[in-house]
Amino acid sequence: MSTVQRVFITGGASGLGRALALNYARAGWAVAIADVHDGRGAETLHELHELASSAGTPTAYAPQYFHADVRQEADLQAAADALDACWQGIDVLYNNAGVAQAGAIDDVPLSDWQWIIDINLLGVVRGCKIFTPSFKRQGSGHIVNIASMAGLLDVPRMASYNVTKAAVVALSGTLTHELMSDGIGVSVVCPSFFQTNLEDTMRATDAGLQKMMHKLLASGKLSADEVAQRIIEGVAKGQQYILPHESGERLWLMKRYLPNALYRYVFQRSMKRMKPRSQR
Repeated sequence: MSTVQRVFITGGASGLGRALALNYARAGWAVAIADVHDGRGAETLHELHELASSAGTPTAYAPQYFHADVRQEADLQAAADALDACWQGIDVLYNNAGVAQAGAIDDVPLSDWQWIIDINLLGVVRGCKIFTPSFKRQGSGHIVNIASMAGLLDVPRMASYNVTKAAVVALSGTLTHELMSDGIGVSVVCPSFFQTNLEDTMRATDAGLQKMMHKLLASGKLSADEVAQRIIEGVAKGQQYILPHESGERLWLMKRYLPNALYRYVFQRSMKRMKPRSQR
């Protein structure tokens, strides 16, 4: 088994994925990232090389970048095969790549539903499916699936996004039990909104929803780097559910334990504060 810890992160060229990659590189891990944005990938890879050099990471475990679309099983399989060949596998897998969609249920076209399901849900499924055999062979490994508080709560006019993230929560819980006897851990991460580049890939049925998403992302008190640090700490502790934002965790606990009518009142007041004034 490798003496250097190895991590692979999809959607690793920007946002949370990039923050995770940089934090792991600072700690001396072997870091591999995948993305569809090759320009961003090259920039992040350059930073990773500088950090790996500073951390004294052996050259045999130099950072790597793979062009990989999580909608394409062959792309992820090629990355897994390459990492098996050069690093003899990985220790931690982050299924992080994702997109957003907003709109009322009667406005969102089914093509948008198919698009977001293929990336946010099936992209995670593909990552789990492809890397699990390697984890089983080595008798260890950890899968980290990035979901969202949207998968635990019920943000209005974001049904397709909520559904895909809730499905990732369910998938992760299932795999926790399914893979436990193989020595494979599973964590699901449910962050609230924070400053990231999710807007760049978002599809929305009107400009007002775009503004609402911008405000939700801008309202976050934690940076992507701070969220990444909390996630890494949770993974190191083997936590099944990692909720980096205390405010989001409070709302989730309210949903679980308050009477439904009282929770709806609290939640709707919270969402109203997030809306642009023109939509109130």
